[in-house]
Amino acid sequence: MEVNEHFVIISALICEPARARMLWKLLDGRAYTASELANEAGISPTSASNHLSKLLDGELVKVEIQGRHRYFSFSKPEVAYVIESLANLALSDSKSITKRPELVKGDKFCRTCYDHLAGFVGVKITEALEEKALIEKSGTSYLVTSDGWDWLSNFGIQEADLAGNRRPVTRQCLDWSERRPHLAGQLGALLLIKMLERNWFKKVQFSRELVITSKGRREIDNLFGVSI
Repeated sequence: MEVNEHFVIISALICEPARARMLWKLLDGRAYTASELANEAGISPTSASNHLSKLLDGELVKVEIQGRHRYFSFSKPEVAYVIESLANLALSDSKSITKRPELVKGDKFCRTCYDHLAGFVGVKITEALEEKALIEKSGTSYLVTSDGWDWLSNFGIQEADLAGNRRPVTRQCLDWSERRPHLAGQLGALLLIKMLERNWFKKVQFSRELVITSKGRREIDNLFGVSI
């Protein structure tokens, strides 16, 4: 199949309203049943099953069977990047980027994007890593500098931890609310795991929003030089 034909097919799969709502729900990195996704999309379970079959055929989602239940999730991180990037088109005014953190609330302030940190906080931390010359932009990814790997080792992350995986070590993921990239890829995912383990954030039930703890604010200021 020609690339342009495949592009048309994939675009049609993503942009159908019911499927778009289900894919947006999956952006929190969790797996959901067809019934849960049907409820999110406002359609019947039968209709949801038909839509999910198309998404499975298009390799945008995968399914795992546990007992009587079938759980659907993104087939690969690249699907999440596409959905997050498309959300940038939903904001009509490209110049209306809020710079003051006290004016940014909810999931725009701090959230998960699939399995990594996003929102105002995610972008500020990514930019702090760049300012410290720990990472630098390279195409659609970031290069981790030698100083960066030394710094990450103090954070409990070793370069060897990210070897032997087909997923990119880093990736620039355009943040839909900030219109600037945040850190994705293996490193972005591992950083979020470490932050959650250190109790920097608390998850909000039924939401992608993350709430920063007082400990998290102190540690983010100390380690990244970012006051939130």
